[in-house]
Amino acid sequence: MAGGRRELPAGMDLWRTSELERLGFSARSISALVRSGALVRLRRGCYIRGSTWAAQKPATRSRQLIAAHAHGTISTSRGRLVYSHTSAARLHRLFLWDVDDRVHLTQGKPPSSVSHGRDVIPHVRTLAEDEIVVVDGLPCTALERTVADCCRMMTYEQALIVMDHALRKGADAVTLWKMCSSLAGRDGVVTLRRALENADARSESPGETLTRDLVKRLHIESPDLQVEVPTREGNYRIDLAWREKKVALEFDGKVKYFDYAPTDEVLYRERQRENALIEQGWTVIRIKWRDLYQEQAFKTRLLRALSRPS
Repeated sequence: MAGGRRELPAGMDLWRTSELERLGFSARSISALVRSGALVRLRRGCYIRGSTWAAQKPATRSRQLIAAHAHGTISTSRGRLVYSHTSAARLHRLFLWDVDDRVHLTQGKPPSSVSHGRDVIPHVRTLAEDEIVVVDGLPCTALERTVADCCRMMTYEQALIVMDHALRKGADAVTLWKMCSSLAGRDGVVTLRRALENADARSESPGETLTRDLVKRLHIESPDLQVEVPTREGNYRIDLAWREKKVALEFDGKVKYFDYAPTDEVLYRERQRENALIEQGWTVIRIKWRDLYQEQAFKTRLLRALSRPS
């Protein structure tokens, strides 16, 4: 107790309403905890500790919403429930771009008359055993099935990001091509096939994928990806490079630094290596997300750099 208020117990971060009630919290006290920020309501009947939620990155929060659904639903669902589409992509830690947090699940039988809620999209299909895996303790579609499902419901750019990352994580391209054949004529298969045709497992971030795709759409000669150049400051790995022209194109999105700490130190070392690269005669073009939407300006900058004598 603190000031007459019951404290949330240690050792647990996710609760259903019924679990909180068994711990002695009334509806009024639960509401008070939500107002104070001690609890965050993830979905109807499911809450997370506020401090835990505040400390999580966006990708972790998205997976937490899936966990919240499972915590309150999986044991009472009708038929076998498997997380699929973008929810499975999140469990597989695939890059997603501009995708909402709704929970997708696939069942062999139509959902019960009790609504899943507006945040849930159910799909009805019988999955083969080899199309189901367990990730983070939750049943979800296997990597290749997940990619095929996602690409068929996405824009081409979104699908290419997912495909690049899935191949980088080991998705089997042969299996995906077989899926394309088996899905011929179905909605979204053209996007799936196009993403597979243009995918490159060497792309390391959504920004790099979209940059590579933009260069191709602008009919500019194709660059090499992830090119290592030795410099006095150590090896510098360039996102996209035209070796003969000594032109380096770097996507300056924060995502590439998310797994490093401290970020300031990483950026400092990156700039030092870049300076050393410039000393060797390279032209370095750094672009941000906004540059991908200013195509003519992007094209002018890049062609100007590529036209300089090497």
